Amino acid sequence: MAGHSKWANIKHRKAAQDAKRGKIFTKLIRELTTAAREGGSDPAANPRLRAAIDKALSNNMTRDTIDRAVKRGAGELDGQQLETIIYEGYGPGGTAVMVECMTDNRNRTVSEVRHAFSKSGGNLGTDGSVAYLFEKKGVISYGEADEETLMEAALEAGADDVVVNEDGSIDVYTQWDEFGAVKDALDASGLTADNAEVTMIPSTKSELDEDTAPKLLRLVDMLEDLDDVQEVYHNGEISDELAEQL
Repeated sequence: MAGHSKWANIKHRKAAQDAKRGKIFTKLIRELTTAAREGGSDPAANPRLRAAIDKALSNNMTRDTIDRAVKRGAGELDGQQLETIIYEGYGPGGTAVMVECMTDNRNRTVSEVRHAFSKSGGNLGTDGSVAYLFEKKGVISYGEADEETLMEAALEAGADDVVVNEDGSIDVYTQWDEFGAVKDALDASGLTADNAEVTMIPSTKSELDEDTAPKLLRLVDMLEDLDDVQEVYHNGEISDELAEQL
């Protein structure tokens, strides 16, 4: 099965920009803390925490920083209480957008998220308005790897699918709760992932043109600049030709 992995390319570009802004560690620590609070401090029994730890390590976070965040979330250290909230809405061009937030103040967060949507030509929807268009999946990405070796190891480990992209990169898809086990098996096979996370994959895509594409990217920028926003998922698709112009 071939693919462009465009959603991932946009997401990885955004992640690189976040790192430059110095915000990514703050978001990672929030995710580690909340995952540990909601599912316990054992990553083997908590897929969300396992994914958060893998993501933190791939962004060069130290083990000490990770351990402190996990302990805080598990109640072993004092710290603020955060809750996870998912907002759903429609972006430019009719794109479906999901915004995962962690907050200690719901009123502040919803006000900021609604403002970002309205400023970008979108609108905040109700619960369930676009969630049905997304599926929670584990994605383990490799920039360079032997296709046959990786495919055999991934399928043997219980992966759902292996997608070879046109640029030669390979994405391994798993059920979200099997993410840790599959990644462990691939690591044990000597395969080193460039990126590994549990994310939301859109089931349908919304093709964007030169008018709507910049507006969607502006919305994503505005949302990701908010301190309470952890992740932004969307089903917008931008052609390679248009992406080069942006």
